[in-house]
Amino acid sequence: MKPILLCTDLDRTLIPNGVQPVSSNAMARFKQLARRPEITLVYVSGRDRGLIEQAIIEFDLPQPDFAIADVGSTIYQVKNTEWQQWDEWDKHIAVDWQGLSALALLELLKDIPALTLQEQTKQNHHKLSFYVPLATNLETLSHIIYAQFLSAGIKANLIWSIDEILKVGLLDVLPASANKLHAINFLMQQLRVTQDRALFAGDSGNDLDVLVSDISAVLVANADSEVRRLVSHANKDKLYISQGNYLGMNGNYSAGILEGTAHFFPEIDTWLRTMSETHSKG
Repeated sequence: MKPILLCTDLDRTLIPNGVQPVSSNAMARFKQLARRPEITLVYVSGRDRGLIEQAIIEFDLPQPDFAIADVGSTIYQVKNTEWQQWDEWDKHIAVDWQGLSALALLELLKDIPALTLQEQTKQNHHKLSFYVPLATNLETLSHIIYAQFLSAGIKANLIWSIDEILKVGLLDVLPASANKLHAINFLMQQLRVTQDRALFAGDSGNDLDVLVSDISAVLVANADSEVRRLVSHANKDKLYISQGNYLGMNGNYSAGILEGTAHFFPEIDTWLRTMSETHSKG
């Protein structure tokens, strides 16, 4: 079997922390797949390193070979549980911020009343994170922020989301190049992986840039209707939407990842079916 770069989002993609039911044998099969020597496993998440490591323990996830963390602003190589941050990626995205740190950018935004700086643990050298009131006009606020950056020659990527528990808006300010898609492409280039040997799995809005890209991708069955609508224009040869009923699984979470992997890589489908038959006979 040829090498495969298997990239997956965590929350509500690999991690079954959504409301939809889990296929009981899906995670065990996923772990077996991840252990294959041909598989290079990459976690792609908005979580920071500490929260990814916490998830690995809490949900008994397989150890990745790489982690794209902090919404794409950091890349780690993982060897024997030792995490080493990739300086190559830091240098690559630093150009967008004119070599400035997040702390320096904060000076440009300190007089905008709608922005409340998040806790220090949620910041890093190339990620500046704020709380924003839900009633805020995001289009107007975006224009104000971009105007401030333009005057300083800063190229930034603004990522908006909502903390459903705290009922507050969230804003991550990143270098323009720092997102999941660019980070995966950078990793592919560094590892010399061709597009036909890479796959991404996701479920939500912050996965959209990869889901509708030229990288083969799978949308797990538990993704909500809005995300399904937003990917409706995607290249059908590049995006697979898990349906369920594959090897008796429902297509949610890791079951959907397995189904999508089998769709794009027939050799994985053959291996999974053989493994399933062997297990049933045993």
